[in-house]
Amino acid sequence: MSLKFTKLSRSTIKGLTAGSRLTEHGIEVTRLADGDLRYAINIMVDGERIHRVVGKESEGVRREQAERQIEQFRTDARAGRLNLPKRRKAHPLFAQAAADYLERLGKTGGKDIINKRRHIDHHLIPAFGKMQINRVSTLAVSEYAARRSLESPIATVNRELSTLSHMFNRMIDWQWLTAGDRPRISKAAETAKPIIVLTDADAAALTVAAIEDVDPKLHLFVAFGLNAAMRHSEILRVRYDQIDFDNRRIRIPQAKAGARDQPITPALAELLFRQQQQDTDKDGWVFPAAERCKKPHRVSMGKGFQRAVVNAGLDPKKVTPHVMRHTAITRLVKAGVDLPTVQRISGHKTLTMVLRYTHIYGDHLDHAVAMLDKRPNTITQELHTADAAANDDEGLEGTPLSEGGVVDRAGFEPAYGKPGQIYSLLPLTTRPPVHGAVRREGRHCRSESSLSTPCAQTLCGIASAAS
Repeated sequence: MSLKFTKLSRSTIKGLTAGSRLTEHGIEVTRLADGDLRYAINIMVDGERIHRVVGKESEGVRREQAERQIEQFRTDARAGRLNLPKRRKAHPLFAQAAADYLERLGKTGGKDIINKRRHIDHHLIPAFGKMQINRVSTLAVSEYAARRSLESPIATVNRELSTLSHMFNRMIDWQWLTAGDRPRISKAAETAKPIIVLTDADAAALTVAAIEDVDPKLHLFVAFGLNAAMRHSEILRVRYDQIDFDNRRIRIPQAKAGARDQPITPALAELLFRQQQQDTDKDGWVFPAAERCKKPHRVSMGKGFQRAVVNAGLDPKKVTPHVMRHTAITRLVKAGVDLPTVQRISGHKTLTMVLRYTHIYGDHLDHAVAMLDKRPNTITQELHTADAAANDDEGLEGTPLSEGGVVDRAGFEPAYGKPGQIYSLLPLTTRPPVHGAVRREGRHCRSESSLSTPCAQTLCGIASAAS
């Protein structure tokens, strides 16, 4: 429907004097000092102020062009509202969306809400609060990160960006926003923190303290952490009907890196089986929630675990439930289990995450690299008694090994052995190829052990006759 103008009629526009202005329906017309007319628009669309200069009369711009420009902005805004929830006419401001996000997290048992609230209230709302959520751009996030990095450590800024990323992901899940409107959120590289691992004595003390605790399920939680390397939340979501006792596997349908079948130790499987016989619900949650809880299973064992840590004489500031996961994974690495297998057990998404644990204990790495020092010893302890002078070939045949245990001359294959042992040198042209032998300039170096076969003795005789 066309607009009806009373102020911006042709006669009133023509009567404008230099410096005077008329405004109607968001269109501004100003008479410039040179007598030209300038058309501009000043409107609110979806809570955002839009102020644009359309052009001058000398450029062919009239009121109709300004009207079409306004209509275009409103059409674009309507297109952006197609995926909005019902009864919502525009994307909310970031401040309102953040408040709704925290409220919804609280109702659904979200994690780490205290820190998320602190990040949002103290930093994210001051930076993005007045923007609509679909207007928060990648550039705005990058500028925020650069500015905050001058004020706080990188790790702190990354935690704030993690909260921002989680908020946008949930808003997409809740259909408050489309995936195309989500800004790209990049975090800076951090210095890796040292991984805390329990000693065998510490793990034993923690287990005893958990058994003696007032919480009857705490010892089972500790057994999970030390024997399955599972995450805190994964442990608490285990159900008996997801456990395959025969194959010692637990189906984890919801995990950080995707669903997986978690192997468990025989001891943990036996402990779970005994606990199942004691529980009323044989197919239900291993860690059921108390009555009047919103979730059917427990969401945290933090307080009970902290009691056990203190009773075990450990530092509660350092020993958290996740330390048990570190300990279990480190034990696997230390035992020499190959890293892809460790990854299958730990549930890490990439092998890079598992590599963090390889630097904790260097013994297995030292043992592995020491294997390179072990060369195959094909030298018998019996010395070759052939006449060295008769079989000498360029002064090398029958020559004892040097101090380094190596004979190496042009035309001969070097071999390793103990100093003082004697080698027979055979021309390669007089013998068939041997599996694994390396040819060098027509000759091959053979140790005493290789002369023990009839074929080798025959070839040795041919070589002596040829000499």
